[in-house]
Amino acid sequence: MPDSTMKRRLNLGCGRDLRPDCMNVDSIASLGPDLVWDLDKTPYPLPGEHFERIFALDVVEHLGDLRSFLEEAHRLLAPGGILEITTPHFSCANSFTDPTHRRHLGYFSFDYFTDGGTHNHYSTARFRIKNRILVFPTGRWIKFFAAWANRHPARYEQRWAWIRPAWFLRFELEKAP
Repeated sequence: MPDSTMKRRLNLGCGRDLRPDCMNVDSIASLGPDLVWDLDKTPYPLPGEHFERIFALDVVEHLGDLRSFLEEAHRLLAPGGILEITTPHFSCANSFTDPTHRRHLGYFSFDYFTDGGTHNHYSTARFRIKNRILVFPTGRWIKFFAAWANRHPARYEQRWAWIRPAWFLRFELEKAP
């Protein structure tokens, strides 16, 4: 049974972004998280179906097993809970510059964890993509290009990603039953 005093929001891989409204988890004790834990080790010592929102901001690209991470996040989320993820887009130089990045993701990477995904047989964890967006560096004309790219993400990633790289991706994944 979950502790009724435990916070309902979870900040996984918090780094220096300690959020007072969240239980903060990181593998580096000197950063002062509420829980020191390696996110590649499952299960996490946290109650299932407890958290309303889980943040994984600039985390998933560092993990050894993304599938296990998503399955664990699914276990931890309360019904209808949201997993918010940010990660560099594969076209961003930072995606390849950071030597700790293990994977490079695109607009459709999390379709593998939805009922509508073509290759959704890798996991039983199911999410509904509530929101996803390609984010670009700011500029006077870039907002028009960003709007086009988000309307036509497949065309963007197939033809334009290396000409006009995106900065990062933001996903909101809702726990499906």
